[in-house]
Amino acid sequence: MDNVLTLVAASPGHLHFGLVTRVTHALNARGIKCGTADWLAENWAVDIPLLGQLDIILSIGRETLKGIPVDLHAQGVENRRKKLLFADMDSTIITSETLDDLSHYAGVKNQVSEITHLAMRGQLDFEQALHDRVAMLKGLSESRLSETYEGVEITPGAIPLVATMARNGGHCVLISGGFSYFSSRVAVRCKFHEHHANKLDLKNGILTGKVEGRIVTKDVKLDTLIAKIRELDLSTTDTAAVGDGANDLPMIQAAGLGVAFHGKPIVADNAPAKIEHGDLNAMLFYQGYRLEEFVFDGSNATPRDPTSNTFA
Repeated sequence: MDNVLTLVAASPGHLHFGLVTRVTHALNARGIKCGTADWLAENWAVDIPLLGQLDIILSIGRETLKGIPVDLHAQGVENRRKKLLFADMDSTIITSETLDDLSHYAGVKNQVSEITHLAMRGQLDFEQALHDRVAMLKGLSESRLSETYEGVEITPGAIPLVATMARNGGHCVLISGGFSYFSSRVAVRCKFHEHHANKLDLKNGILTGKVEGRIVTKDVKLDTLIAKIRELDLSTTDTAAVGDGANDLPMIQAAGLGVAFHGKPIVADNAPAKIEHGDLNAMLFYQGYRLEEFVFDGSNATPRDPTSNTFA
């Protein structure tokens, strides 16, 4: 069969045979022929091979699973395992927004968070919003960057996503509209091959309220993806991209597997694939990896010192 529908529960142990049967029956009732379900992880993730139009398959699946915390994605069976990963950092690879957290030390977190919220929903120009927020940090000590980083938590599934793809020959890129101070450290923790981010301007250990060089906008993210595809002699179908905000949408739409991760409405409504309930392990299941193939510690997966590509 040419296509596959992947179901992934929000957490292990919560995808039961009866629910899978309900989905296959709903598909069969609409004339979609289904093959035998193939469990990628028992009671967590399953592939259902089938014949039919992908948009119809996905619509039936979503209708059947409405209100149930299960993510799903329909795609062709060919070229599922991607060779290039582009991942946003804030609220994707990590659980927080580092700029918002940093602004706490300047006493302006409420103001900064509101601008972040609007910018990530595509309601403000990203570049201007970044300059406005960074300006509020003027006079902050560099030591506050370290204190902010101490609170950074890696999103569940991020490390196996990077490590598993890298172990299987993939090249993994962290690209952020945030700052290189954080992306460089997150890239090492998650073992990305390289990272791209903005650079905060510092003078004598104090933030000047400015950003050095070119801003990593949505266009820069897309251009960087396209350039890397050419450099590695790949095609767009060989790529995966994931993010949550409006700044990520063009690269998500350009990728072979483009995923909105708990995305803002503008992203969730326009991304080819979604993860609305679970964590980043779902991106491996979407690529057809079985749980026993996951690499959880990242050992020997990627270089320990990822290439820095800060835009300056």
